[in-house]
Amino acid sequence: MQPIEGTCDHFDLSAKVAPRLITPQSYTLFSDFGLVLHRVVTTDTMKESYSMVKSTTQMGANPAIAFKAQTQIPDYPVAMNEDRRLTGSGFKSVRPFRSGYFGASIKLQPGYTAGVITSLYLSNNEAHPGFHDEVDIEFLGTTFGKPYTLQTNVYIRGSGDGKIIGREMKFHLWFDPTKDFHHYAILWSPREIIFFVDDVPIRRYPRKSDATFPLRPMWLYGSIWDASSWATEDGKYKADYRYQPFVARYTNFKASGCSAYSPARCHPVSASPNRSGRLSRQQYKAMRWVQRYHMVYNYCRDHKRDHRLTPECWRSK
Repeated sequence: MQPIEGTCDHFDLSAKVAPRLITPQSYTLFSDFGLVLHRVVTTDTMKESYSMVKSTTQMGANPAIAFKAQTQIPDYPVAMNEDRRLTGSGFKSVRPFRSGYFGASIKLQPGYTAGVITSLYLSNNEAHPGFHDEVDIEFLGTTFGKPYTLQTNVYIRGSGDGKIIGREMKFHLWFDPTKDFHHYAILWSPREIIFFVDDVPIRRYPRKSDATFPLRPMWLYGSIWDASSWATEDGKYKADYRYQPFVARYTNFKASGCSAYSPARCHPVSASPNRSGRLSRQQYKAMRWVQRYHMVYNYCRDHKRDHRLTPECWRSK
């Protein structure tokens, strides 16, 4: 795979997209035109509405088409209604993977989005509830005049008691993610996890021990949900539904890798276009630039954290 002019070691995995990647099983099957996830609360019925549409103008407070589980979404507006006690809308891959490259182009909503999270992530919570692994790309909603924070996170075998050990690194991007679509991706291999923004690596999480690395198969998810208790400045600013609908747009989905059912000879996707398996020198240089100028939080540098719980912070590579 050759680099594309003007990018940092760009590689296109579109030719390897798995067939029927997304399932409607409690989530949403999307088609090639792209996906728009809406979050709306109607004040009269206290219902939340979620839609997958081509433009926000197609969404009203009382959507005409109700979403039903196990229903494939065609190329016209479809809405999903949920009770207010539920917290979001999303999609999920049909198969779990044990390694792979997972990405989507996402466009965020401008204005007041405090408390609302837009995400693309890997998880096996359905297989291991309360004891699961997760790899996250999360956009933390913001207030007027402030930039979005992109949070990357990795955690392993969640405790189920609310004391999950997060491994957060946060960034303010070098562009406005509300102006256009940008591509965000996770590369998960048996040796490392790498997070990409527009093909630029922003974080590498190496496997330093089995205890601090996710090794069990995970599904790919995308979602938009209310996390007012912590998302924006540690919960200082909450979701304000006067600014609804909250909209997340996804398109250009890419996935390539070894599913949980692939034979042992299935090889992980390479991090570099030269297929060396590792980041190239150019990619490392780009990652250092991002972390120097755009990283705003690194859990390993947080002196308030108990780093006995995160030994990867002090173990050598």
